[in-house]
Amino acid sequence: MLIKREKFIFQIIQRGFTLIELMIVVGIIGILAALVIPSYIANVMRSNTVDATNALSSTRAQLEQFYQDNRTYATVGAFFSPCQTVNGTTFHKWNFTCVSDATTYTITASGLAGSNMAGFVYTLNQTNTQTTASPWGNSNQCWITKNNGTC
Repeated sequence: MLIKREKFIFQIIQRGFTLIELMIVVGIIGILAALVIPSYIANVMRSNTVDATNALSSTRAQLEQFYQDNRTYATVGAFFSPCQTVNGTTFHKWNFTCVSDATTYTITASGLAGSNMAGFVYTLNQTNTQTTASPWGNSNQCWITKNNGTC
């Protein structure tokens, strides 16, 4: 004679997450954020330095063209002067100034106060001397564009 045994299967239906599971996920997200956010901020700052260095290089090219045409960096009469155009302008997170006389000029890009670029100062002159004063380091030979202090 064959005896049948019935098996009772109990199903436990779980809805939602336990507090422990939720805290583990929050902890993992916190660790990832602690690692990623500083790197992200450094990359954003590096990309902001490109705005300054590009504007300085562009203004330098305009000043050199002006000098070729007029044999002076200073404003002559009604002629256009690149220094007059860039002086005191603000672009993204930078304030630009330009000082020139007949034979020299200095263009400066300073990080705006209140932005993440405050404290950064890039300069360029007629001899193409690039200088940097920044939280990443100082240089009289190049523009420091990386947070490890390299050019």
